[in-house]
Amino acid sequence: MSIDQRNQRVTAAGLLVALGIIYGDIGTSPLYVMKSILGERPITELLVLGGISCVVWTLTIQTTIKYIFLTLRADNRGEGGIFSLYALVRRYAWWAFIPATIGAATMMADGIITPPISVSSAVEGLVNVHGLERIFLPGSNITVAVVVVILSGIFIFQRFGTKVVGTAFGPVMGIWFSMLFVLGLSFVLKYPDVLRALSPHYAIQLLTEYPGGFWLLGGVFLCTTGAEALYSDLGHCGRKNIQGSWGFVKAALIMNYMGQGAWALHESGGVLDGKNPFYSLMPGWFLLPGVIIATLATIIASQAVITGSFTLISEAISMNFWPRVKIKFPSDVRGQIYIPSVNWMLWIGCVALMLTFRESAELEHIYGFFITLTMGMTTILMGIWLRYVRHWAWPLVILILAVFATMEISFLIANSVKVMHRLSFVLVVLGLLNMMLMWFKARKITNKYLDFRDLNDYAQVITDLSKDKDIPKFATHLVYLTKANSPVNVERKILDSILRRRPKRADVYWFLHVNWTDEPYTMEYRIKELVDDKVIRVDFNLGFRVQPRINMLFKQVLQEMVECDQLEFRSKYESLSKRDFAADIRYVLMERFLSVENELSVADDVLLDTYFFIKRFALSDQTAFGLDHTDTVVEYVPLVLSEPEVLPLKRLGGPPPPPPAELSGAH
Repeated sequence: MSIDQRNQRVTAAGLLVALGIIYGDIGTSPLYVMKSILGERPITELLVLGGISCVVWTLTIQTTIKYIFLTLRADNRGEGGIFSLYALVRRYAWWAFIPATIGAATMMADGIITPPISVSSAVEGLVNVHGLERIFLPGSNITVAVVVVILSGIFIFQRFGTKVVGTAFGPVMGIWFSMLFVLGLSFVLKYPDVLRALSPHYAIQLLTEYPGGFWLLGGVFLCTTGAEALYSDLGHCGRKNIQGSWGFVKAALIMNYMGQGAWALHESGGVLDGKNPFYSLMPGWFLLPGVIIATLATIIASQAVITGSFTLISEAISMNFWPRVKIKFPSDVRGQIYIPSVNWMLWIGCVALMLTFRESAELEHIYGFFITLTMGMTTILMGIWLRYVRHWAWPLVILILAVFATMEISFLIANSVKVMHRLSFVLVVLGLLNMMLMWFKARKITNKYLDFRDLNDYAQVITDLSKDKDIPKFATHLVYLTKANSPVNVERKILDSILRRRPKRADVYWFLHVNWTDEPYTMEYRIKELVDDKVIRVDFNLGFRVQPRINMLFKQVLQEMVECDQLEFRSKYESLSKRDFAADIRYVLMERFLSVENELSVADDVLLDTYFFIKRFALSDQTAFGLDHTDTVVEYVPLVLSEPEVLPLKRLGGPPPPPPAELSGAH
C-alpha cells in the first residue's frame, strides 16, 4: 500500500492506533484543565460555564479546524510535524528556518514538561483514596518519589522500543476515553443545566465581564496542548484515521469537562479547596482503578511525546539543525528510533522539573507558554504552505491566519505572566533554540567556503595515477564523500588528497554524494561514470527520516553493478571470486578544523569556535555514515574562511623583492 493510500484509508486498526498514539497528550488534559481554570477562586456560574465554553470553542477552532481539518493536510508524503512542514515551504521563504527552529525548540520543551505534569496529575489522584489522604498529598516527598520512579522507568524502557507495549496502547486509551465519557455523562444527566456552556455567549461573557477573566486563558489553553503532537504523529496511522477517531475523542473530552463543571456548580461546596474536579467525578469504589487507568494513560501520553522528540531530533540532524548523535533502531517498526543522548537529556529535564516544582499545579504555569509558541510557529509556516503550495488567495490566507493568530497571541499573553517567575526553564529552552540556530548558521558559513573543481579537468591525471605501477596501491576501491551537488564537481581538498598530499593509487575512484530530499523515506541512487570503470560518481537521494548507512548502501550499489555487468572485478582480483569485493574498499573522510589564519569578526569567531567545540563531542562522520573504522582513513584539513594576509616580512640580503604590482598582479 502506498503512503498516499494509507493516508486516505480508514481501518479499524488505524482508528485504534490513533487512539493509542495520537491522542495520548491531548487525551490526558482533563486531569488538570478544570482544576487550573477554577483554582482557588469562589465557584460561580459564570466562572464554570464560561470556562467550559472557552474549552469547547478552543477545541473546536484551534484543534478541530486548525489541526484536524487544515494542518493535517500539510503532510509530507504522509508525515507531519514542524520539520516536515518546513521541508515543504523552505524553498518559498528563506527565513522559514526561524519559525521552524523556534517551533522545534519549544516542542522539545513539550517533551520535557508533558511526562511530569501528566504522571504527577495521575498519581496525585491517590490523595482521594481513603487511607492514602495524608501520604500522597500534592508535592509530598512520597508523591514526588513515586512520580520520579515512574518517569525513570519510562525512559529506561525506551532502549527496548515500544513494539510490544504499543499493541496495548490503543485498547488502554479506548478504555480511558470511554471512562472520560461515562464519568462526565453521569453528572451531565444529573445536572443538565451545564449544557448551556456549549453557547459561545458564556465564553465571551467570561473574558469581558469576569474580573481577570482574560488571564484564565492560560488554564483554558491546556485543553489543546496535544494538538501539535497530534500533527507530529501523523505518519503513524494516516490523516483519515485521525480525523475519523477525533469525533469520539472530542465527545469524550467535552463530556468530561461538562461533568466536572456540573460537579463544581452543584457539589463542590463553592470552592475546590485542593480537590481535583476530575477525581471528584468518580465514586469511592472506583477511585483506585480510576487512578491506575489514569496513570497508564499518562504513561502512554509520555511515551508518545518522547518518541516524537526522537523523531524531531532525527529530522533536525538531517536538516543541519543539530549535531550528529548516535541513533539506534530498537525494532523493525518504520520510524521507531531511539536516541540515547536525547533520551537521557529528557530524563534529566523531567526529573529536575519534578524535583523543582514538585506538583502538577506548578508545572501548569510553564506548560502552556511553550506549546503556544510552537502552535504560533506552525501557523506561520502553514500560511506559507497555503499560499505557495496550495495556491490559496492572499485575502483568504490572511483571514485564516488572523483568526488563529488572535487566539494564539491571546493564549501566549495569558501564559507569559505565569512564566515570569519561572525563567530558569525559559533559559533551558533558549539554550535549545540557540543550539539549533547556531548549528544551522555555522554549517551555512562553513559550506559557503567550499572550493569545488571540475572533475573532468582531473580525470586524465587520476587515470594516469591509477596506472602508475611505481606508486604502491592504496586500495582497489577508493571512496570519498563529496558535498558537491553537481555530478562533475568535487572539493579541491579531495583532489589534493588524491594527487598531492600523498598520491593514492586505486583501481576505481568513487565519489559519493548524499542528497537529502524533502520527502521522508526516499531511497534512490544514480550513477555517472566520468571515466569508464575508473572514475565514478554515485548520488544517493535519501529522505530526511532515513539513516545514511553509506557502507551498506554502497556495497549494494557495487553488487548491483556487478550483477548488471557494469563493473568488472575479475581483471583486478584474479584470485578472488567475482563478488568478493568488500574487503578492499577504503573510505577517506576529510575532517576540517578552523585555521588560525582566519581573520573573523567577533560574532563569527564566537559562532565558529562554539561550532567546532561542540563538533568534538558529536558523532564522527565515519560513525554517522555507517562506515567501518577499519576501512576508513580520516585526513584533517584546515578551513580557511578569508584570504591570508600578506605580512610585511623583509628579506635581509639576496636579490631585491619584486615591485608590489608584480606581487598583486594588478595596477
